[in-house]
Amino acid sequence: MVAQVPVVVLAGFLGAGKTTVLNQLLRAATDVRLGVVVNDFGAVGIDALLVAGWADSTVSLENGCLCCTTADGSVDELLTTLTRRPGPPLDAVVIEASGVAEPSAMVRRVLASAVPGVSYGGLVVAVDAVEFDATRGRHPVVADHVRTADVVLLTKTDLVGPAAVEAVATTCRALNPWAPVVPAARGAVDPRLLFDSPPPRQRQLALGEVVADDAGGPGRDHAGHLHAFYDAVEFTADDPLDPRAFVAFLDARPSGVFRIKGFVHFAVRGHEQRHVLHAVGAAVRFTVGAWPRGRPRRTEIVCIGAGLDAEELLAGLRACVRTGDLLDDEMAMMGVLRTTEAG
Repeated sequence: MVAQVPVVVLAGFLGAGKTTVLNQLLRAATDVRLGVVVNDFGAVGIDALLVAGWADSTVSLENGCLCCTTADGSVDELLTTLTRRPGPPLDAVVIEASGVAEPSAMVRRVLASAVPGVSYGGLVVAVDAVEFDATRGRHPVVADHVRTADVVLLTKTDLVGPAAVEAVATTCRALNPWAPVVPAARGAVDPRLLFDSPPPRQRQLALGEVVADDAGGPGRDHAGHLHAFYDAVEFTADDPLDPRAFVAFLDARPSGVFRIKGFVHFAVRGHEQRHVLHAVGAAVRFTVGAWPRGRPRRTEIVCIGAGLDAEELLAGLRACVRTGDLLDDEMAMMGVLRTTEAG
């Protein structure tokens, strides 16, 4: 199966801190090669990273990332430019939407992309913890942006007190009950919430890894670390899953779950291949392939998000497990087949 490059759309109203978030992602990309699409190079802090000149509206950065600019929303052309360049492949692409753009329009462009090897990686909306209420009063459409988000980043939380942060977070959760709401003081967000970290390259640190200083050691408080703001819940099952129950779980999954990925073994005769699952927000995609030789057929799933109720998630997944004989009902797989791509 060809690896898919996730395309993450980063949106937010003017001044919400999108570019700060983008710069922090670029600084954190020690082991991830990012392709970045921006409206204007000027605001992206590339000066210290720049090692190659301008080339067809694309800038190469010293950490292996690429940055290109667009003013007309020609997403497919830029995705082709980024993903078809010579050299090592990209691990992810981030598109920074204009502050006055309609995020859902950019999401539709990504979902409709005809570029092979790319997939939708989610809509991340930056919300200014200082100005959100005032901005929403002047521009009610900002509330719609939050409603459509797969992840909400609360920026500038370092500029207001905890009570104000919680008030904005509560408003965002009311607008979008299931999207993770993640603090992002100074634009810092752990990239592992948004896309996978590959194995370390050479001597570089793994993405987001924190080097322990002299104050480190057992008992050190990790509450302020980026990884403290997201959760990962793992589930395994040796017995196969009932596909109807699992599709129902995906459709009504608990709030806070942004990504679900893993391998699924379904309990339907004739459909016992390995189903690889990638779910980002409301977008669900399966691909089908053979089980690796010598490996047991078992379901292995990871749910990633913020504020997850692990017991609720695990209980919902356990309820999908089927013991006993395989199903002979071909129609049981229809919900899975609707979102299955060729492997």
